[in-house]
Amino acid sequence: MRKIKMVDLRTQYLRHKAEIDHAIQDVIDSTTFIKGPAVKNFEQELAAYLGTGHCIACGNGTDALQAAFMAIELKPGDEVITTPFTFIATVEVIKLLGLRPVFVDVDPDTFNLNPGLIEPAVTEKTKAIVPVHLFGQAADMETILNLADQFGLKVIEDNAQALGTSYRFSTGQVKKTGAMGQIGCTSFFPSKNLGAFGDGGALFTDDPLLGKKIASLVNHGMIKKYHYEQVGFNSRLDTMQAAILRVKLRHFDGYNKARQAAAKAYDEGLSNLEGVKTPQRNSFSDHIFHQYTLQVSGGVRDDLKTHLHEQGIPSMIYYPVPLHMQEAYKDLGYGKGDFPIAEELCNKVLSLPMHTELDDDQLKYIVSSVKNFYNK
Repeated sequence: MRKIKMVDLRTQYLRHKAEIDHAIQDVIDSTTFIKGPAVKNFEQELAAYLGTGHCIACGNGTDALQAAFMAIELKPGDEVITTPFTFIATVEVIKLLGLRPVFVDVDPDTFNLNPGLIEPAVTEKTKAIVPVHLFGQAADMETILNLADQFGLKVIEDNAQALGTSYRFSTGQVKKTGAMGQIGCTSFFPSKNLGAFGDGGALFTDDPLLGKKIASLVNHGMIKKYHYEQVGFNSRLDTMQAAILRVKLRHFDGYNKARQAAAKAYDEGLSNLEGVKTPQRNSFSDHIFHQYTLQVSGGVRDDLKTHLHEQGIPSMIYYPVPLHMQEAYKDLGYGKGDFPIAEELCNKVLSLPMHTELDDDQLKYIVSSVKNFYNK
């Protein structure tokens, strides 16, 4: 059996080595390392895949969030509603721009923002909502979009973990995550479902004026060479990464199907195990399993993690401390007990290996190792 990895990027690369190597060599031969044709081609192809009008590539997912907030012209002191159970970048950018994050607790089954708690958090200073499509499935966007319309708020989707997920509205309409709010943001960090060989990110919008503004923002505020219409910053997806991502985009649906197949094997092996709750699926979203995250009851999560490590199986805790209890954000005035679901999840979640290259032997070994922990 091959060594089990949390993410097996090398084996995935070897599957597409000839295509990827050819794409890299083309960029080297052209020497168009910045803003080469592969960047524009990738933007067009990804926009078409998502069914959105405009895709603007940038340097990373955090920069994508920054550009989104700048594009909708939020002012210092404006409030942004989001989740305390996510990666730090979601809130980091809000604070750096002088905005105020306002947290709302999450759903205990799907880990996503609980839309039923949004309205009480809205004040006259609230300007935007940032739902995070966590671990590979969508937040309840229909409810969130309706609330945003009711209160005149912008919606910026943090889609770093769910690119490719489909959302089904009650009308029957189906849209991809990242293509429903005013702006969607994503990351191409190597471990993402669509991952580069370095950093990368992108923004999506159907609004042509927003698309033009974002493209300018991430290129120093430039409208044409050496002419600047706004204060921007420098955040570009380099041509090499775009060329690699173009290759991987052609295989992207297959990657997500492989993750779903691995999740099914985990489900079949672990769904009836007392003390373990497997990932729940909501009725309106696909799940593409950026992570396969268990909830472990009885205070034994860390013991299970140690047991798996002893069996040669990596696992990860996403996330060990909710954002409202992080030292860097204590000035927001939140404390322990303010968001009990997020706090409880931080003590229970454990993510198993999840990637496109998991084989049957590896999956059976991981499942049996989890079961053995409970049968000791």
